[in-house]
Amino acid sequence: MNISSGSGSELIQIADAVAKEKLIDPKLVIDAMEESLAKAAKSKYGQEYDIRADIDSRSGTVSMSRWRKVVEQVENHFTEINEADAKKINPQVTLDGFIEEQLPPMDFGRIAAQAAKQIIVQKVREADRARQYEEYKDKVGQIINGQVKRVEYGNVIVDLGRAEAVLKRDQLIRREVLRVGDRVRAYIKEVKEDTRGPQIFLSRTNSEFLVELFKMEVPEIYDGIIDIKTVCRDPGSRAKIGVLSHDNSIDPVGACVGMRGSRVQAVVNELQGEKIDIIPWNDDAPTFLVNALQPAEVSKVVLDEDAKRIEVVVPNDQLSLAIGRRGQNVRLASQLTEYDIDILTEEDESQRRQEEFNERSNLFMEHLNVDEMVAQLLVSEGFSTMEEVAYVEASEISSIDGFDEETATELQERAKDYLENLNKKSLDFAKSNGIEDDLLNFEGLNPQMLEVLVKDGIKSLKEFATCADWELAGGYTTIDGKRVRDEGLLEHFELSLSEAQQLIMKAREMLGWVTKEESEEIIKSLVK
Repeated sequence: MNISSGSGSELIQIADAVAKEKLIDPKLVIDAMEESLAKAAKSKYGQEYDIRADIDSRSGTVSMSRWRKVVEQVENHFTEINEADAKKINPQVTLDGFIEEQLPPMDFGRIAAQAAKQIIVQKVREADRARQYEEYKDKVGQIINGQVKRVEYGNVIVDLGRAEAVLKRDQLIRREVLRVGDRVRAYIKEVKEDTRGPQIFLSRTNSEFLVELFKMEVPEIYDGIIDIKTVCRDPGSRAKIGVLSHDNSIDPVGACVGMRGSRVQAVVNELQGEKIDIIPWNDDAPTFLVNALQPAEVSKVVLDEDAKRIEVVVPNDQLSLAIGRRGQNVRLASQLTEYDIDILTEEDESQRRQEEFNERSNLFMEHLNVDEMVAQLLVSEGFSTMEEVAYVEASEISSIDGFDEETATELQERAKDYLENLNKKSLDFAKSNGIEDDLLNFEGLNPQMLEVLVKDGIKSLKEFATCADWELAGGYTTIDGKRVRDEGLLEHFELSLSEAQQLIMKAREMLGWVTKEESEEIIKSLVK
């Protein structure tokens, strides 16, 4: 582009050509040319002057002018003029207006022309970058096709036609090798604005990439008849998706699989052979988990809602299938359901039940002073703690085969005596170790709980109120992506998280830290 020798019409033609090439507004190119011509003129007349160029968008005629502002007191003679002198040039001019003086046509030197050209190139580049960012920022979350332009240190640079994108090494499917010239389909993960232009980051491992592929292959998903409720992937190896149909006449699994597996196979081929388990969604967590562990069979499921944990019992020959290779199946099922999963065989569960049975039997034999048969009868009928024996209706014990009312009464008296002695020992311990009255008299904590708290250094209501719910009831903490169990101080008293929350908020309310209304709102938010 030689701006020093081109005619007006040629300037317009150049502007149009550049605008079409870069897909930007021709006015932006004209503005860049005007700025470049003004800079070239300043290099001739002096940088101190306010010189502006104007290019007629129709004819391409270039006019140069010097501008000076009309002021009362001139401080800069290059860019300002007093009102009296200004009116000699233009009687219509007013204060704070401008005097525009036309400059004669000029022929730019080689250096000036080169500088002007650089400005045009820079402005066009900036406009092109802004256009690219505006175009792609709204495409985040979509699938795009491109061609591999080059590979740098394992990262793949993809030519999208109007821009370049980066497919980082960790966003490539395992064992996937892309070469220059290959066509590639990827998910637009992120678009960042940068001084060097928009940074477009792609992914082929993102879970949403799988979702978008199914949208392309399954019209029912695209139309919203079928929802993909949840998805998890081990990229390049295996994936699981939970699907729900809003139309009872449409089988969500069958629709996603397609005739002879054509739909799911198209997705599998795109993902380099990644196996996909399509699972019917269910709001009931245990039912959904049973489906998620397919193809393994499940005998029993025990749900712990507070701990977000599920215990699964499977037949002995199904254990390896349920766990999967390197724990893949159970790991993906856990991610899909958002529950931690413990898998036991029927044999393991039977052994554990037997151990619990023996433990409870020994408890009753020792503290109720009964023989083994009586203890086992109590456990068999569902009694597991001394509290249950002491405070249930006497008829529940007397109704057991071989028991009568007298036996039931005697057993309850023995259980109550044991608990009273235990409570007395716990209270004596707490008092002798400095427990304060406000915590001692706090409703909701039994003597054994108080003993545990004192042993941990919690001796006042204020100290109790500073505890977190998980410190009392136990919970899980995520460390390095793994959920780690935190044992609660009062966990073995079967204190739930919600109960712990209520006790703590009650203590804070009594101390005046929160109002009753605030306490209720906090508890509601924690429950949600």
